[in-house]
Amino acid sequence: MTATGNHIAGVDKRSAGPGRPRSFDEGAALDAAMRVFWEQGFEATSLEDLTKAMGLSKSSFYAAFGCKQTLFLRAVDHYSRRAIRTLKEVAETAEGDAMDAMMQALANPDGGSKGCLLINCITELAPHDEKVAEIGRRHIENIEEIFAKTLDPGSPDAARDKASAYYSLAIGTLALRKAGIPPERIARTLQQARSVLST
Repeated sequence: MTATGNHIAGVDKRSAGPGRPRSFDEGAALDAAMRVFWEQGFEATSLEDLTKAMGLSKSSFYAAFGCKQTLFLRAVDHYSRRAIRTLKEVAETAEGDAMDAMMQALANPDGGSKGCLLINCITELAPHDEKVAEIGRRHIENIEEIFAKTLDPGSPDAARDKASAYYSLAIGTLALRKAGIPPERIARTLQQARSVLST
């Protein structure tokens, strides 16, 4: 989900005209910024960290994104939209139980301690940043909607509470990952909780 290397891909080396910044691949720039914020958090990330990772000068950075806060919100929204698309693809292409496939994709027991960018942001910033909280709420609602439609395609509203329980379970497994709990134990916990919710 993140860009590779230390600089963004697809930078257009041609000048956009006298006095104008060079064009660049905005999606790749957001990927690079997303990776830095994901690894370091918002507060610990400096402008220098961002411009280096994105391959932009400070003037180009300011012209394109304005400030660190604006870039952060765009990067988090970029992450959310991509994650939702991926989860929909998992639901649509799963062989067997789509709920199991989605829970495994969200929990990702072997994913290490970095966790989910959205959950990290909600924990760090949402209590005192309404814009971050809004993105977080929308992200959660979108995932719950996918779950509800999978649980009960004919009446997804009736499955909302159970969908919320499934997502709460996913968030819990992410906390276990960040705490360094072994992947096999997280997988067993996920399986046990899934069996309880299925009853």
